[in-house]
Parts: sequence; C-alpha cells; structure tokens
Amino acid sequence: MDGVAVEVSKRPHAVCLPFPAQGHTSPMMKLAKLLHHRGFHITFVNSEHNHKRMLKSQGPSPIHISQDFCFEAIPDGLPPTDSDAMQDIPSLCDSTSKTCLGPFRNLLANLSLDKTLPPVTCIVSDGVMSFAIKAGEDLGIPMALFWTASAWSFALWSFALGLTN
Repeated sequence: MDGVAVEVSKRPHAVCLPFPAQGHTSPMMKLAKLLHHRGFHITFVNSEHNHKRMLKSQGPSPIHISQDFCFEAIPDGLPPTDSDAMQDIPSLCDSTSKTCLGPFRNLLANLSLDKTLPPVTCIVSDGVMSFAIKAGEDLGIPMALFWTASAWSFALWSFALGLTN
C-alpha cells in the first residue's frame, strides 16, 4: 500500500479552472486532456450550474473519465436558474470575480488534505478567473493563466487597445 501512496504523490496534479462559458470551457478541457496524456492528475473545476448541465446532457460518465481525471464544482455566486438556460455573461463575470475566491480556495485546501490524491502542484486558470491568482498565492501553489480566446480575438483586442498599428 505504501508503494501506491508514493506513486500517487509523485504525479503532478493540475487544477484546471475555466470561465463557465463554452468558449472557455472547451479549450480548457482540451488542455486538461493534453496534460493528462502527459502524466498529470487533473482536477477540472466547473461552476455548479455548468456541472449540473453537463450531468444532464451526458450523464455521470464524464465525471468518471478516469481515476486520475476528476471533476469538481464551485458556486458561481448567481441564483439558481433553469439548468438549460444560458447565464447572463456580464452578471457571471461580476459574480465570479466577487464570490469565487473563497469556494475555490476551500476546494484547493480540501484537495491538499485528500491523501488519496497527489498534492496540487499547479493551477491552470482561465485568464478571466483572476481570483485564482490570489488562491494560489495564499496556498503557495504555482499558477499559469490560460487565455482561451482565439488568435483573431486577441488581435482584435490588441488593435482596440492600441497595442498594434
């Protein structure tokens, strides 16, 4: 049994946190799968709203991709809505920035206490979910921000901000 515990603790463990919208979640899922293929234990963190939608559309099977690819959920701070309804994006942006730090930090702390999992070695957060930076700093976990927008979107933002001629 000790050999299994040592093996588990040697694997890198990435916690992936997308913004809860399809254009953010899909690219983060692709990155999580690539990291998993390279040997990482993955904890993919959805909003509770999106987690319920995923379960409704695909059943419990996506929750059990494998023993070392897990899904967790945190509240997004918005009141519950019809599970098929799209959430209001401006409200979601405001709410996640104001309410998700505590639940996310608690999730990270609980993952660290779970001796059946490797220790969390990094957080890969959507660039929009900047509260994850504070959670990583508070718990001493290295951070990487992942910009999920396309190159075209980035070029438009750069142009709009006057970063290009």
